[in-house]
Amino acid sequence: MTNSTSTNVPTGADGAAGAPVRAGRREWTALGVLMLPLLLVSMDVSVLYFAIPSISADLRPSGTQQLWIFDVYGFVLSGLLMTMGSVGDRVGRRRLLLCGAAAFGAASLVAAYADSPGTLIAARAVLGVGGATLMPSTMALVRTMFTDPGERAKAVAIWSGVMTGGIALGSVMSGVLVQYFWWGSVFLVNLPAMALLLLLGPVLLPESRNPAPGRFDLVSVPLSMAAVFPVVYGLKKIPSEGAHPLYVVSIAVGLLFAALFVHRQRTADSPMISPALFRGRGFAPAVVLNLVSAFGVMGSAYFTTQYLQSVLGMSALESALWALLPSVPIGLAAPLAAALVQRGVDRGRVVAAGFVTGGAGFVLLALTGTDALWLALAAAGVLSAGLVVVMSQLNDLALSAAPLERAGSATSLLETGAEFGGALGMAVLGSVGTAVYRHGIPASAPAPAHDTLGSALAVAARLPGRTGDALAATARAAFTHGMQGASVAGAAVLALAAVAAATTLRGTEVRQTPAEKSEAEPERAAV
Repeated sequence: MTNSTSTNVPTGADGAAGAPVRAGRREWTALGVLMLPLLLVSMDVSVLYFAIPSISADLRPSGTQQLWIFDVYGFVLSGLLMTMGSVGDRVGRRRLLLCGAAAFGAASLVAAYADSPGTLIAARAVLGVGGATLMPSTMALVRTMFTDPGERAKAVAIWSGVMTGGIALGSVMSGVLVQYFWWGSVFLVNLPAMALLLLLGPVLLPESRNPAPGRFDLVSVPLSMAAVFPVVYGLKKIPSEGAHPLYVVSIAVGLLFAALFVHRQRTADSPMISPALFRGRGFAPAVVLNLVSAFGVMGSAYFTTQYLQSVLGMSALESALWALLPSVPIGLAAPLAAALVQRGVDRGRVVAAGFVTGGAGFVLLALTGTDALWLALAAAGVLSAGLVVVMSQLNDLALSAAPLERAGSATSLLETGAEFGGALGMAVLGSVGTAVYRHGIPASAPAPAHDTLGSALAVAARLPGRTGDALAATARAAFTHGMQGASVAGAAVLALAAVAAATTLRGTEVRQTPAEKSEAEPERAAV
């Protein structure tokens, strides 16, 4: 395999081309190198979980600055995913990956030694830019390196597991580092992995791009950002602060720009996201159902994190360590699902079973009382395992259904949908839980107690003796009831998704395309 070879997809290839070419040691080693930056990008979503108090004491940011320090990474990442996926298809996915790794490493160094809130916010924004280049590029390169359907399914399963597990690992790692070092160390851990990628990437990773991408549509860039950013912002703020008019207007504005973006893609000569992607069998259902799976993952996490800390009374680090246990089944679920599909089990049934398993996790969460640690952890484990099965299969299906030259755009669309789904899950299920919670708080309780469980516990701590204890117990029970109500709603959503998966994905198979076969043979021979 020559590193300079671009991925050209010939037309009119003979469908009777030879058997799929299996990956060698080089491809699997390259996959391992790719997983390191992916892990760090996913960890950066939650890596400030324990570092924020130390940052606040050192840099003294205002309340608004602190919010931006925490949120700007995710906002920039989600807003640029589609743009970067399209750029990678044009300039080369390996080239974009290496540029993103360099930017991510440099921004990590600046963030680690930031001496002001403004510098840290700017560094976190650049980290978001780097993350937006790394995420679609890694999966697009997986699509390029693994042409055998079975091996590609395994590689995508590993990708999905690393992506999901990194979010849980990020908070734990930040707690350990902050306890023994200073807050900047949570950024410095990015440097060795990025250096390794920059060193080995040019040697192990093939270059791939769209050989005929057309002109880059500059108008689509601001339209895509204007569509994604306001919607994600509004959805993320509603669970904690309620349906404030500002957030509702933000979502409405984002949806308006989303309509304009879709119109642009349908009418432009060279669109950022080609409508042809949706003609691939299974691609559109995969994008929508992947959004639903992210809805379930993030919607449940909104409650389980608060349950461990505020209901069971754990410290932040203790709750993060306990939260690692549900991550264990993730490493087994996705490879098992891939093996079942390769053995001939219908993909629609496997995805539907994943949704049913996730729904069962929500049912267990609905049965969780105010003192049920193991049931809550079991619920989180069952739910996560089921939905990782879903995500790994849908990622594999969407990548296989998309033309090889548009792998970056396809991946970026999947990831953007997942960002929407996660924010929507927190907003919808969080709002359901909040409504039930407020109904359970007595009208005579102080006003702040009606807002959130954290506010109620803060108020209770200031009240004397049994009065404070009674309010705290009532608030914990009300939050648990809210979690139960939201879990019922989540189970219903996943049940509908299971029916949709069984219907829309029935009979979809992942096959190596003739173009991939004809291209892969000479490249493998050159290794």
